[in-house]
Parts: sequence; structure tokens; C-alpha cells
Amino acid sequence: MLGLLLGGCGTLLPSSRTETLSDWNSHADAVASLAALAPYAATRHTVHAQGLEPASNPAVTMLHFADLLQRFAAATLVEPHDIDRGIRDCLRAGQRCTGYAIAVEKRQHQRVGSFWLDSLNFRRETLTTGWRVDALLVFVDDSLVYRLVGGKPALRERDLRRNPLGPLQGWGEQLAPGLRP
Repeated sequence: MLGLLLGGCGTLLPSSRTETLSDWNSHADAVASLAALAPYAATRHTVHAQGLEPASNPAVTMLHFADLLQRFAAATLVEPHDIDRGIRDCLRAGQRCTGYAIAVEKRQHQRVGSFWLDSLNFRRETLTTGWRVDALLVFVDDSLVYRLVGGKPALRERDLRRNPLGPLQGWGEQLAPGLRP
């Protein structure tokens, strides 16, 4: 029994999730779904049918022409024939060109290590895993003319915090506001 109390007790450590609500369960799901939206074949209706409607999906941000103009500013510096057809058509269409920025992220945060060292604030280690996808869909009127997909298929981060004084580490900071004139 004493061994259990002094041991890891790692299952007692907290965990949490951070996620943008979406139907995608993985980076591969997201990329495959977005790859099905072919420029000059898909329409705004097709995009909405996949659940990517800004009014009902918090992962979708509507972009107006000025937003897109900022994103494609470098395109104005190269020869028109060197620019992707969809971007070229968007720049020519002016205010008829709009877009959707899609950002979906799913992260799991798991504290690992010794329950006692963690709960007494001597050592806290958090492992974060997950994925993120970012996409840009550009429309001229209601026709999809450009699609760009990126992101991180695998997020793996480790956060380690050590406090040699444990629970006393921040006591000076807590007392300091009361000591000031």
C-alpha cells in the first residue's frame, strides 16, 4: 500500500483536450476531404454540403477580397503566366472573389510523471499530441477556383516545469503585492 502512495499514481494526473469541432478525426481525413474539392469543378454548394459552411462551422472564416489581396500580394510581383490560374482569376474578378480560411486543430494534453511531484508542484511534465490542418478555398462568384491545404499532421510537444522549492516556489510573488506601498 505504501508503495502505491509513494509510487507514480500517474493515472491520477490531469489531462485535457483542445479541439476545433469538426467531422474530421485525423489530419489524413481532413486532407482527403479537402482534396475532393477540385478547383473549377466544385461549387460553394459542394463545399457547404461537406459541412464547411461558415454559418454553422466554427472552423470556417469568411474572407473578403481585401483579405485575399493581402494573402496574394506577392503574386502581383510575378508574371501573370507564372501565377496559378485560380489566383489570377480571383485577382481579375475583384470583389466577386471571396474565400474561406479553414483551421481545425485537435490536441490532447496529458500530464505524466509522479503524482506527488506534480501535485506538490516540484515537477510537472505535460505531453501534447494531436494535429492541425489549415486550408484556403477561393471562389469567384460561387465557383471554387483555388484550393490550398497545409498544416501539421503530427503535433508532439513536451512541457517540463521544475520548481526546486515545490509549493513554496511562488510564495514571494504572492506576498509581494501586499508588501508594496
